[in-house]
Amino acid sequence: MSGPQLRLPHPLILLLGCLLAAAVLSHVLPAGHYERRDDPVTGRSIVVPGTYHEVPPQPVGVFQALVAVPKGLVDAASVVFLVFLVGGAFAVVEQTGALADAVGWLARRLANRETLVIPITTLAFALGGITENMQEEIIAFVPILLVLTRRLGFDPLTAAAVSLGGAAVGSAFSPINPFQVIIGQKLAQLPVYSGWAFRTVFLALALGIWIWGTVRYTRRNRIERETVAPDHAAAATGARPAIVLGLVLVAFTLLVVGTLKLGWGFDELSAVFFTMGLLAGLVAGLGLSGTAEAFINGFRSMAGAAMFVGFARSIYVALDEGQILDTIVHGIFTPLAHVPLTASAIGMALAHTVIHVPVPSVSGQAVLTIPILVPVSDLLGLSRQVTVLALQYGAGLCEIITPTNGAMMAILAAAGVPFGKWLRFVLPLWAGLLGLGVVAIVIGIATGLR
Repeated sequence: MSGPQLRLPHPLILLLGCLLAAAVLSHVLPAGHYERRDDPVTGRSIVVPGTYHEVPPQPVGVFQALVAVPKGLVDAASVVFLVFLVGGAFAVVEQTGALADAVGWLARRLANRETLVIPITTLAFALGGITENMQEEIIAFVPILLVLTRRLGFDPLTAAAVSLGGAAVGSAFSPINPFQVIIGQKLAQLPVYSGWAFRTVFLALALGIWIWGTVRYTRRNRIERETVAPDHAAAATGARPAIVLGLVLVAFTLLVVGTLKLGWGFDELSAVFFTMGLLAGLVAGLGLSGTAEAFINGFRSMAGAAMFVGFARSIYVALDEGQILDTIVHGIFTPLAHVPLTASAIGMALAHTVIHVPVPSVSGQAVLTIPILVPVSDLLGLSRQVTVLALQYGAGLCEIITPTNGAMMAILAAAGVPFGKWLRFVLPLWAGLLGLGVVAIVIGIATGLR
């Protein structure tokens, strides 16, 4: 007998519900504000602890909440257009047939060894999370992963698990993640990369848990292998398929080099994939009109994923315009100064989980919360290193469960994975990983981690 099914509304309805809740809260909670200052160490604007004060209320009305939707789309425009252009580019590549043929060859080579794909792929994406907090960039990999997993007899959720999940776990437990560890340590005035050995131990344990959970899922949910790629015309012949695949490889190489070495953002990545799709179509013989038509088909297929990013951002817009973000942070963290040491540290991690819903950015959350928590930690005699751990495990792990994370919602939509199905898979693993984070915090306190 199957267990109870978790039924959730359509993601768009879920996001609109969150937006409505944000507007309602602006009528219920007092408006408040922390003073900010520019921090030369991190190059960001951070809160000044002890400066919280109430400000005149600015409740968000129904129409203002609706206006937050296009504002959210504008705020997240770079990611929205990345989703569209990546979808269009890979629709062109799929139309050539080159990618499906290459994945088919790989699938035959992996016959009877399919399960090896899970740890190898997970660790590859975990490396992206460990080094640069990979998230939105995963959208570019989804089309390839879907073709590969279908050919190996794995369902689309597997593609999301090895990519989105692997990167998120790597990010949350990373010893060197610049957007979580490094910015947190700079704000806490700790030596950069300090505590790396301690974090590495728990990183290995966390990845072991995630890989075990993913392999366990795939063994229970095998599907019939796909032997023929759908909806593609084998336009590329002769040397053309190799050239198309070379263009794909160059695009992903530029993605890695651009983000790690050249400081590229989403606009540059969008341009790279647009160029890749355009050249692939022309090389494969689709012609200008055929290439343009394939792009349009790709845009259609990714429309929902792109819109989820903007709708998720609109929730933050509504909370910010209602002047209640700082109120939420102040109300959650202030009581932690009055509880025992270990309980306070664990409470910080849990509080970060709650805060990450309205602030679905780990770096944004760091500059908002760490300056407030450092004086609390010093007052309690809690190691600042443990304070940073609480940020990592609380906020970082929330990246795989909160619907306000537009990148996660876009990845799931691109993979065709319903949010409710994803939660049924991920919640037990998330709870186990959060438990591992609590163990790390307790051990960090007991051993005097500095």
